[in-house]
Amino acid sequence: MALVRRVPQFVGLANRNRNMSFKSLDPPSSLTHGIHVFHCPDAVGIVAKLSDCIASRGGNILAADVFVPENKQVFYSRSDFVFDPVKWPRVQMEEDFLKLSQTFNAIRSVVRVPALDPKYKIAVLASKQDHCLVDLLHGWQDGRLPVDITCVISNHHRGSNTHVIRFLERHDIPYHYLCTTKENKREGEILQLVQNTDFLVLARYMQILSGNFLRSYGNDVINIHHGLLPSFKGGNPSRQAFEAGVKLIGATSHFVTEELDGGPIIEQMVERVSHRDNLQSFVQKSENLEKQCLSKAIRSYCELRVLPYEEKKTVLF
Repeated sequence: MALVRRVPQFVGLANRNRNMSFKSLDPPSSLTHGIHVFHCPDAVGIVAKLSDCIASRGGNILAADVFVPENKQVFYSRSDFVFDPVKWPRVQMEEDFLKLSQTFNAIRSVVRVPALDPKYKIAVLASKQDHCLVDLLHGWQDGRLPVDITCVISNHHRGSNTHVIRFLERHDIPYHYLCTTKENKREGEILQLVQNTDFLVLARYMQILSGNFLRSYGNDVINIHHGLLPSFKGGNPSRQAFEAGVKLIGATSHFVTEELDGGPIIEQMVERVSHRDNLQSFVQKSENLEKQCLSKAIRSYCELRVLPYEEKKTVLF
């Protein structure tokens, strides 16, 4: 049994998938929204106990998703609920879900109240390309991404008059330029800069993070990369794909593991291209997919929609 409070590590649907939706009128303003995810060995009565835990404190489930894969003897769930924080204080809620996790020997039990809990702290790592980084910064500014950006780290120097630097200075977000080489990836310095973060985002960071770095950091790292089909390696893959006349392009967001681009997938998006596209429109479509895919993956992660499934998969609620 393990109770996880802050960062969910690693959400899907499959056989024996129980999907419940509870419709209600808009909750009174005194009610607060909560989220709970549960991962434990499968057993009879888990859904009933989860419902009773929330209802016994005056809470009301608005939506619940359950996934029990066939012949795996494992249970996953995610519940959206509303409650009165006066009647069900945050500390008491933690204790109640802890008792439930102990009852069912939970692998993971995470509860989050977005209006009361601190936002996730993240650091963003980027190289020369700006499109994903700029989109994340604007998403943070607009409130579309429920995170606090502690800093931006890059192996590419940006001048003081660039859009990125002006934005960061305006919002007091530190920018750290760390020149990397094949012999020195500056990982020790990066670890120092990201000590107090909940997870990292690689916004087209063109450096490979070592296994030692990932183990030392200890939290999740989310990456984005293009999905030009078929795959193209080496320099300027977009031009290669354009010249090959591909008809389908995409983007994949995944967790970073020691296996290069082989971590569990969080989100994927695709779009068709055609002979009518020139290189500029082709690249723009590809970059737009990368921005959308990465942003959606981060939102899903922060909303506790992503859970680990088997060795290389995720359940995405």
